[in-house]
Amino acid sequence: MWRLGKKVVLDLDNSDRIVFEPRMTGLTLLVDPPDVGHLRLIFELSGGAAPRLLFWSQRGLSLIRLLSPRQFDKYYGPDKLGPDALEVTPELLRERFSKSSRAIKVALLDQRSLAGIGNLYASELLHRARVHPERRCNTLRPAQWKKIHAAMVEVLNEAILHQGSTLSDGTYRNANNEAGGFQDSHRVYARAGEKCVQCGKARIVSTVQAQRSTFFCPRCQRP
Repeated sequence: MWRLGKKVVLDLDNSDRIVFEPRMTGLTLLVDPPDVGHLRLIFELSGGAAPRLLFWSQRGLSLIRLLSPRQFDKYYGPDKLGPDALEVTPELLRERFSKSSRAIKVALLDQRSLAGIGNLYASELLHRARVHPERRCNTLRPAQWKKIHAAMVEVLNEAILHQGSTLSDGTYRNANNEAGGFQDSHRVYARAGEKCVQCGKARIVSTVQAQRSTFFCPRCQRP
């Protein structure tokens, strides 16, 4: 089992693959789910440490695909999914985005350009990089792209170390149905009105970009 951007991939002995797309509320679990009412699929396993693999999705927005190698390339090849956010270099990151007139926060969520960054982590990494989320990609300087790359790697690795972020709704859980811990390290996400932990002066602002909530510090992340 391995990760492909924000997706989970299970390799089968016959070279086929099962791809789990959790989307908003999907969970891939090794233990009993939060409830049985939203349990979508159970895999009975043999020969390994885990006897079962379960997939749970509260809203039913998740997607599971059983794909042959050819089908896998069709759905998730390089023309459909960008390089993983933890594998790109600062130069490649700049190359893929610097000609775009889109706001940097919106661009980072485009999985065809770069795979693996969700809405929450985009806000967090831009705050650490001190880049305003509405700044257009084609106006960013090379030094700013390096800061964005460094912050992206830092935030994603910290989030993995702490097994993700479980917000106030409690929906996200890790494979053992336990809460993640990275929410305790959030600097801006869901902290609107609170003082910025970085500058200690301005208060975090919330806005909407491409129908998604964005959080930033107006002092640390000047337009």
